[in-house]
Amino acid sequence: MLISSIISGINLAVEEQVRSFGTRSIFIYKMDLGIRFGRPSQEERTRPNLTIDDVFAIRQLSEMETAIPFLDVSSGFFGNPTVVSRMGKQTSNIRISGTLPELEQTDTQVLMDGRWFTEAENDFRRDVILIGDSVKETFFPYENPLGQTLDINGRQFTIIGRLQKKEQLFGGGGGGNNDESNTIFMPFEAARRIKPNAEDLFILAVAREGRLQQARDQVEDLLRIRRNVRFGEKNNFSTATADSIIDQFQSITAGVAIAMVVISSIGLLIGGIGVMNIMLVSVTERTREIGIRKAVGARKSDILVQFLIEAGTLTGFGGLMGLAIGWGLTLLIALVFPSYVPWWAPPAGFLASVGIGVGFGLWPAWKAAGLDPIEALRYE
Repeated sequence: MLISSIISGINLAVEEQVRSFGTRSIFIYKMDLGIRFGRPSQEERTRPNLTIDDVFAIRQLSEMETAIPFLDVSSGFFGNPTVVSRMGKQTSNIRISGTLPELEQTDTQVLMDGRWFTEAENDFRRDVILIGDSVKETFFPYENPLGQTLDINGRQFTIIGRLQKKEQLFGGGGGGNNDESNTIFMPFEAARRIKPNAEDLFILAVAREGRLQQARDQVEDLLRIRRNVRFGEKNNFSTATADSIIDQFQSITAGVAIAMVVISSIGLLIGGIGVMNIMLVSVTERTREIGIRKAVGARKSDILVQFLIEAGTLTGFGGLMGLAIGWGLTLLIALVFPSYVPWWAPPAGFLASVGIGVGFGLWPAWKAAGLDPIEALRYE
């Protein structure tokens, strides 16, 4: 039950997090997207970057509603990390991205206060920003941030909007690296002025309603042509949707679940052997009782059912205790980690416990049912 609650909680948290970027969204990046382990390959690292011209070309596709870039200017890959500071407090952990005013149309962010930046502010490289809730808590815990300024790499940026706090994945929050609200958005051209050499571009495209797969096919065909990918060659870019990332993650957790079931089965096997030994001892100690029951007319089936019920009851009570412990541990884990008890886990756990008792109690019960009544009555 504990294993199922953790896996179910993780699956639900990932699904909610990914779907928060929109069910019609297409994620486009030069490296392979999705759940991965280890570093990108050499081939991925040497792929050409996506460009702002790719964004405008994608917007022209018939199945596309809009597309926006995200230019990462926060990491130290292109030099020193971008430092955000105010009144002696500074940090380089904030994720800073340059994007376009069409961010408002993607529904990936919700504006709580203020306004979005405009096309003119992007064209004229105005130093304005939208901040996430965690940035607000870091620099303006007790005051309204609108109209205030933050120093970003030596330039003063005016805060024009505050974004809604986002759900955190795997206990994120508090301004950490995995805090989805620890982010700043600024006009794309202003971001390029902060770091002119920044080229790490990510594209988010939004398909028309009900046309997600057709839009994804169009994007792949367009980028293959623009990036000179020959027929039969592998894409030198990657596209993904919310559903494809969720399916990939769930296939991983399904594998983990199978591995956990195998490991748990070893414990169940050991427990079953213990139940069998207990029932064998019980049969030995109650040999005369069995003989008396048979002498007064008990059939083999009556003796068999009696001991199977005893074995099932024994492991059933143990199962109920295990479920109570598992539920308690789930509630504790839920304080720091996404977890919840799926509806099928308690009955499955209880039936598994009873099944172990009945299965491993079958031989002792059969042995008891097969005792000769005369020999049983003579037993001391």
